[in-house]
Amino acid sequence: MMGNLFSIFDPVAMFGISLNWGASLLGLFLIPWVYWVGSNRFTKMVSLVMNQLHLEFKILVGPGGSGGHTLIFISLFLFILFNNFLGLTPYVFTASSHLAVTLSLALPLWFAFMFYGWLNHSTHMFAHLVPLGTPSILMPFMVLIETISNLIRPGTLAVRLAANMIAGHLLLVLLGNQGSSCMSSSILSILILTQILLLTLESAVAVIQSYVFVVLASLYSSEVV
Repeated sequence: MMGNLFSIFDPVAMFGISLNWGASLLGLFLIPWVYWVGSNRFTKMVSLVMNQLHLEFKILVGPGGSGGHTLIFISLFLFILFNNFLGLTPYVFTASSHLAVTLSLALPLWFAFMFYGWLNHSTHMFAHLVPLGTPSILMPFMVLIETISNLIRPGTLAVRLAANMIAGHLLLVLLGNQGSSCMSSSILSILILTQILLLTLESAVAVIQSYVFVVLASLYSSEVV
């Protein structure tokens, strides 16, 4: 039972290649062609969302950041959002539920932030290991705790996103598998209504988790800028 339940997250290989990883790029093909032609309501809506995200990320990054910082985070947000929503479509592979994808997003960002911070702001990075007002006797322990906290950041980012996507998909699949065993129409109606409500909740989770991932990444970058 559990093997079949988790099989929805197994990459299927054809001709020696895991072709369903290409689902992470399906968002580019689903964008209406008029988006690339000229101005319309869809492009205005996307521009409005991007401008709002730019203002929020600009505040989070701080005055030390450049305009390119917000562009990176906006692109990352849209990429994760597309993948989260595509995963809710039946028979579409959910790339954002795999640590291979989430770690590939979180680890390079964290490494770039750490490399830039230690290379250009070494004094600030050393000072960040010991919070202001820490007693002298606790300083070695605080350095150890802060170091561990910095090292596990990419793991927590990746696990948070993957675990939330996996949990919702497992509930949807588990409820969907019970439909064939329901003999009563009233129970089946309740099951369908529950799935619709859960799908609505998962749509909200897809947006929230994309936003949380990018906000935490921008906060990590603000510490080293």
